[in-house]
Amino acid sequence: MEELEKIVLSLPEKAESIHEDFRLYLTSMPASYFPVSVLQNSVKMTTEPPRGMKANLKRSWLNLSQEFIDDSSKPEVWKKLLFSFSFFHANIQERRKFGPLGWNIRYEFNDSDLETSFTMLKLFMEATDEIPWEALNFVTGIINYGGRVTDD
Repeated sequence: MEELEKIVLSLPEKAESIHEDFRLYLTSMPASYFPVSVLQNSVKMTTEPPRGMKANLKRSWLNLSQEFIDDSSKPEVWKKLLFSFSFFHANIQERRKFGPLGWNIRYEFNDSDLETSFTMLKLFMEATDEIPWEALNFVTGIINYGGRVTDD
């Protein structure tokens, strides 16, 4: 981190030798060891998950095209499962604000996990006549608590 700090702080001195299109993007989680001077000399952007179940669900569904939602040979089950995965994602995102209460370990189910779950769901549903529930549970990490979406 000290080396990073030296490099970043020396960039203005080298402005003439740096290409005009050069940009340095750093991604970081909050960390006490991250150099404050780097933050002070930077433009900061953050992406925070929306607050509340409704906002999380809306954001998940706004990222889906109508074509993606309608593109299935089993539309009834497909749409129910899309919503179920989105609801699970929203629940996990909202649950993070409570910290370790009720969780043995920190559980992540971020946007890329949700997107991957949608992709795997699509592959599984189109590949077989029956919905492979066990495989879906295993691949997505969603634990079946007794109820499940059916064709009915």
